[in-house]
Amino acid sequence: MTARELVVLGTASQAPTRERNHNGYLLRWDGEGLLFDPGEGTQRQLLLAGVPSSAITRICLTHFHGDHCLGLPGVVQRMSLDRVPHPVPAHYPASGAEYFARLRAASVFHDVLDLREEPVRADGPVAAGPSWTLEARRLDHPVEAFGYRLVEPDGRRMLPDALAAAGVAGPDVGRLQREGVIDAGGRTVRLADVSAPRPGQRFAFVMDTRSCDAVRALADGVDLLVAESTFLDEDAVLALEYGHLTARQAATVAAECGVRTLVLTHFSQRYRDPERFRAEAAAVFGGELVVAADLQTVPVPRRLADQRTGPPP
Repeated sequence: MTARELVVLGTASQAPTRERNHNGYLLRWDGEGLLFDPGEGTQRQLLLAGVPSSAITRICLTHFHGDHCLGLPGVVQRMSLDRVPHPVPAHYPASGAEYFARLRAASVFHDVLDLREEPVRADGPVAAGPSWTLEARRLDHPVEAFGYRLVEPDGRRMLPDALAAAGVAGPDVGRLQREGVIDAGGRTVRLADVSAPRPGQRFAFVMDTRSCDAVRALADGVDLLVAESTFLDEDAVLALEYGHLTARQAATVAAECGVRTLVLTHFSQRYRDPERFRAEAAAVFGGELVVAADLQTVPVPRRLADQRTGPPP
């Protein structure tokens, strides 16, 4: 299996700083590369991160504020320049179709990219792959915004010792996985007898929003949560007014929802010391905590079952 990891391309909010580019996040998930919220400068950040444009297989926009979408023209034009051969679905709030059209055709270029618009109109599934489903939920922001959640279904992990004891080997292993029960040398063997539950992995992406039920639904039980934390709690009134989370609010959701790794990002330029976000979040969240930096890579945590018993055969 190829890597499952988050490549952080930018971590600023409304205004970039010398150390922080506008938003941009690439989720590598097996053969997929989901690009979330490409803000201004994303094309260059991809280059600095060593990510080719061909690695992008899907684009997801939460909303149409500039720090979340102004990099789209450069990304699309670069993918055309590189003649990326595969189709690239693009998800965005349907109410912003006019803005997407402007961004897609922001300047003259030779457009050969198969960019397939798939606007998001309501909560629920928006796409599916061989072993995952992408869901969206409407957030609470002054403009229409959606968060995203990638879900791998639960499965089962085969147990080598149990398989050997049951006399199941070779092609019969695959047949047992498909059919659930087989005859092995006159003995009935059920899948449950030679395997153990293997929880699917989950990822959530929550950008500009006030605290709301949708944030909790997106974050529920995920292995890796990327959450905006524009403000510190001392400015909670401003956060509420402008439709954002504080670091403490994001961490509280993560703690309540059983998140394993929390990635804080989308920091206001008013704060100079990122460790203040860490301290505020750590006071309420005991899991793995990452205060994101540009060009950082964050692995999706291994499944708990894998950590206990090692990788599957």
